[in-house]
Amino acid sequence: MTQQMRVALGQHSAPTHDYLTFAKQLGVGGVQFNNIGKGIDLIPEETELSDDKGYWQVADLKRLKQRVNDYELELEALENVPRHFYIDAMLNGPRCAEQTRNYQTTVRNMGEAGIPILGLNWMPNLVWRTPMQRGRGGVKVTAFDMERALAGEVVTGITTAPEAEDRHYSEDEIFDNYLRFMEAVVPVAEEAGVKIALHPDDPPVPSLGGIDRVFYKPENFRRALEAVPSPCHGLDFCMGCFSEMVYADRSNNDGVLDAIRYFGGRGKIFYVHFRDVQGCVPKFQECFPGEGNVDVVAAVRTLKEVGFTGFIIDDHVPEMIDDSGWRHRGHAYSTGYIMALVEAVRQLA
Repeated sequence: MTQQMRVALGQHSAPTHDYLTFAKQLGVGGVQFNNIGKGIDLIPEETELSDDKGYWQVADLKRLKQRVNDYELELEALENVPRHFYIDAMLNGPRCAEQTRNYQTTVRNMGEAGIPILGLNWMPNLVWRTPMQRGRGGVKVTAFDMERALAGEVVTGITTAPEAEDRHYSEDEIFDNYLRFMEAVVPVAEEAGVKIALHPDDPPVPSLGGIDRVFYKPENFRRALEAVPSPCHGLDFCMGCFSEMVYADRSNNDGVLDAIRYFGGRGKIFYVHFRDVQGCVPKFQECFPGEGNVDVVAAVRTLKEVGFTGFIIDDHVPEMIDDSGWRHRGHAYSTGYIMALVEAVRQLA
């Protein structure tokens, strides 16, 4: 059966009974997990974990997939191996070759377990945010303000020091490291039947903590995908990050739609983080879908126009009143909103 554009539930780190039941109650067909730790700590708490070998083991992956299937859900993708699995690959450190081989092993094991997509970020010092702000009705939302970040007011990320590692790393270095890594990983992904989905830098600024960033502007995505061409090399299209980027001659909405047309039209959007922000770099804050920079109806229409057949998840949702630690109320609102958009665009086509 041919797949079609659909909505899943993501951005969680454990397949607990509550989470998987919640996904089923929302009516989504699948889930995705993010920010995975030692071995795979997504399996239930009572299950003994495998040793941390620097890659995910096939037995763990199969147990995870079965856990999800037991709730009559599909495991759409996994996203982000632990930073220590591949930090030397990103920075060309002494364990670069070893960590690249380990990543290849993770990809092979995912293929054997039948998990089709692995999300990847190329941010050695991770996502940065400054103190949370208030949004509609007083909800708590994440935010970034470069001025506050430079003053040391960072609430996520690796460090607030001028340099995050032992020295400054240039954009060219980080880009070359990515190409070398993907040249080794992509052939393995093709053999395993696993797609590697690249997430943009967040925030999409040229440099943070002494490490230059690469995937903060659309042209660098184009360069990377052209340099290592493969049906298994594409994007986790984060609408929020593309909305945060600065476009010299277009509004953020037009820039996002142009990016969907360019990458989606080439079959390079594997799945979508459907979030939005108010403002763009160097200062923005996140918000509910439908109240930010992007015309979200136009975004879904454009995804359909380019033939997108992957899944859409929400992202970094606002924290609503009496919400849980994993923001189930925010996810319920955002997921329902996106499901309605997708269904309306499907019906009106």
